[in-house]
Amino acid sequence: MTLRTTLRFTAAGAALAAAAAILPLTAQAGAPMLNAAVGPDSNFKMTLTDAKGGKVTSLRAGAYMIMVSDTSAIHNFRLSGPGVNKDSGVSAKGKSTWNVTLKKGTYKFVCDPHAAIMKGSFTVS
Repeated sequence: MTLRTTLRFTAAGAALAAAAAILPLTAQAGAPMLNAAVGPDSNFKMTLTDAKGGKVTSLRAGAYMIMVSDTSAIHNFRLSGPGVNKDSGVSAKGKSTWNVTLKKGTYKFVCDPHAAIMKGSFTVS
């Protein structure tokens, strides 16, 4: 009797652990999407917009998906703030998706080699 109870508890625990491993992915899949862009090489411009194309100035705390489009080998897109420090890489070009959890505070995005002119920020409440 004790052995069966222990096995049932262990099986239930394994099922809960498996469900917990899936939940963060599911939560991120429904997260609001943001679009980050930098480049091309001759364009010293970077943007962070919401799914409708509006400039991001403030957001609510929570999970977000950021679609990063880096079309330059001389620029990068770096996002930093409470609990986040993501970078597309200066010499790297391409598209990537970042799953981030934004916490209350100020976040900055910058092109590291051109930080004086290519930068922005937004607040999270």
